[in-house]
Amino acid sequence: MSQRCAWCGTDPLYVAYHDAEWGVPNHDDRHLFEMLVLEGAQAGLSWITILKKRAHYRRVFDDFDAERVARYTEEDVARLLADPGIVRNRLKVEAAIANARATLAARERFGSLDALLWRFVDGAPQDGARETLADVPAETAESKAMSRELKRMGFRFVGPTVCYAFMQAVGMVNDHVVDCFRHGEIRALHAAGEW
Repeated sequence: MSQRCAWCGTDPLYVAYHDAEWGVPNHDDRHLFEMLVLEGAQAGLSWITILKKRAHYRRVFDDFDAERVARYTEEDVARLLADPGIVRNRLKVEAAIANARATLAARERFGSLDALLWRFVDGAPQDGARETLADVPAETAESKAMSRELKRMGFRFVGPTVCYAFMQAVGMVNDHVVDCFRHGEIRALHAAGEW
């Protein structure tokens, strides 16, 4: 049996997320927008809670099409707040819509959401090389800088801790602990220039 980061436990959904997605460098604007929304929705909750709701989030948020979400009205907010399949928190729902609008503004200014976000790691993923989970920080200088800029641009629920969780999730940093089998696999992607 492969050694994994202890945080993913044994839930099959969590294990699949850990093994196939978490930490893999991603440059797809739709996925990046999705992860910003989901990481914000997770604030104060466990990630497994969000993972279990993820498919439903995709359905009710138009598969995280930022252009469509940016046009949501108060009627859409009411629809979402009545939906038990998502986190029914007005501030988080409104943040998702604000983040869609800010994503469109980022595309106008930078060409893509990807171009904006990856500049905080100078366009290349970092290798955390963490020995244990205790070595993994909650935030970094890069996540603080990202948080400041995103807030300035109108993004919400993007504090430094949320931004760092986002950076880990989309592969801006490889924070699989070094004895996890995925750490070496992700490091090999970096070495091969597959990011």
